[in-house]
Amino acid sequence: MKPLLKARLNDNNLSAENTSTQRQLEISVQAVKDSSLNRLPLNLCIILDHSGSMVGKPLENVKQAAIALIEKLNQEDRVSVVGFNHQATVVVNSQPVADLETIKTQINQLRADGGTAIDEGMKLGIQQINLGKENRVSQILLLTDGENEHGSNEKCLKLAKMSSEYNITLNAMGFGNNWNQKVLEAISDCANGTLTHIEFAEQAKDEFQKLLTRMESVGLTNAFLIMELGEDVRMAELKPMAQVAPETVELEPQREDDYTNKYTVRLGDLMTTERIILTNLYLGKLSLGSQAIAKIKVQYDDIKGQTMTSEEIPVNIQVQAQYQPQNDAEIQKSLLTLAKYRQTRLAQEKIEQGDNKGAATLLQNAAKTALQLGDQSGATVLQTSATRLQTGQKLSESEKKKTQMAAKTTLQL
Repeated sequence: MKPLLKARLNDNNLSAENTSTQRQLEISVQAVKDSSLNRLPLNLCIILDHSGSMVGKPLENVKQAAIALIEKLNQEDRVSVVGFNHQATVVVNSQPVADLETIKTQINQLRADGGTAIDEGMKLGIQQINLGKENRVSQILLLTDGENEHGSNEKCLKLAKMSSEYNITLNAMGFGNNWNQKVLEAISDCANGTLTHIEFAEQAKDEFQKLLTRMESVGLTNAFLIMELGEDVRMAELKPMAQVAPETVELEPQREDDYTNKYTVRLGDLMTTERIILTNLYLGKLSLGSQAIAKIKVQYDDIKGQTMTSEEIPVNIQVQAQYQPQNDAEIQKSLLTLAKYRQTRLAQEKIEQGDNKGAATLLQNAAKTALQLGDQSGATVLQTSATRLQTGQKLSESEKKKTQMAAKTTLQL
């Protein structure tokens, strides 16, 4: 099991006359599995909201979705289940997936009542998942349908950061339309997971299965991208790096110290599907010829917890006296994906400020960007929201969430 690392610039050539030039560096990284190996064993914790608002079909569908997911696990996997309302309880203690009937019975005993304290569920879930981490891929599935009325959002973010530091990926699922999108997105982004919107109860089983498929594609864990920039090369000060696939996330690379030009950003689990990252670089005046502007590598853990480092990949640019652009059309897709996300983010800020006209313009631009990407479903959602704002209407909670999900990923409708 090894990482596959690639790098490309949006333009491989540079004028020798320029004293400050911008370039986008696209980095692709994924795990390459040995064909003789099955998937890695999982250590899964499911954290379920069973507050009063989940009464009836919502909770029943979620329980059945959780059971259907667990039924797909192997005996080498471990599972735990935590339930929370205004307090948290262990429903299924961390254990190998062996006694399925008892696990099902314990999950089916969950009843909907009380308020919502997401951080209590997260805290207990992290405790449970830590009991089965050895030689396994550790992932949490957190589902909630409401605001954290009896808890602390700040504490949720601290727990998400702790989860990441413990090499635990935390995936958030918002059920219905009354959950706090900013909080759940921040939780999943911080802990290198994914955000899912389950609008209707009947969608729960399919969405749980999609997340399981994603978990099963993990090949390496605890990964960090390490980038060392050359002389007269610097990252943009504002929004220097972002992940654009499989979903869009703003990243915060950490500089090693004030005396080196080396940066590290946590990636978490590496899947067999590509993770694509864009970095915005500024190049100073460089000498003629082929010049190394960066070196990149990935540090990661194998399944036994041994820390390893990939081969270092150089990033070169050709400095020319007579500049001739050599644009890479493939990077355009990544640039458009990031533009769609950032345009929608700005639109959200405009809505919060009461500037619906400004928000509508940004959403229209985002819709056009989605069309350029071939994302027809996303374009439809974004344009619909723009049109509603233009006609003086407000976006419903459902429309707000669909709009942001359309920005963050390619919708599958």
